[in-house]
Amino acid sequence: MNENIFEDMAKRYDTPERIKLANIISKEVSTQLADSQEKTMIDYGSGTGLISVQLAHEVSELIMVDSSNEMLKVVDEKIKQSKLENTRTLLADFIQEVPEIKADIVMMSLVLLYIPNTRAILENVYSVLNKGGKLIIVDFDYNEKVKHPKVHSGFKRDELKRLLSEIGFQSSEIRNFHHAKDVFMNQDADVFIAISQKN
Repeated sequence: MNENIFEDMAKRYDTPERIKLANIISKEVSTQLADSQEKTMIDYGSGTGLISVQLAHEVSELIMVDSSNEMLKVVDEKIKQSKLENTRTLLADFIQEVPEIKADIVMMSLVLLYIPNTRAILENVYSVLNKGGKLIIVDFDYNEKVKHPKVHSGFKRDELKRLLSEIGFQSSEIRNFHHAKDVFMNQDADVFIAISQKN
């Protein structure tokens, strides 16, 4: 997941632009967490926790997972400052090895873009979810203007929906909720949320 890049970025990651977008995403994800007070949620690819720190009070336990140790150092400081007793961090890369954890909800916000093997990561996330668990993906719609060797050009809804179904997810709902300026490789982008359930 381009770990070295994110290690270097950690201390300067929380820019005003990223904070603004994170607040919008957090508000949208929150609408999917009704009646989740007894549930465990994993924020996979948590980065500095801009989104999920705001959601910790919505769940029983929050596990913030990232493959960048430097990102998680920033998260640990936020957890300490916010006195989030139900929140912990975990250094892991689900592509390399899936840890022995289970969750009722997995959130992946602006993470899928950076993972070359989309199917593999979604299969591994599926294995971590409890039966009836929910996967929440937030990412960018496909944009043909975006060309980068290490970043997907966004995602086409029909292809993502088909892939989720092939893996075993049911009732995948995908919809846009925000249009952002200059956020995706200096391009405008439509942000979608995809909600899928494990059988």
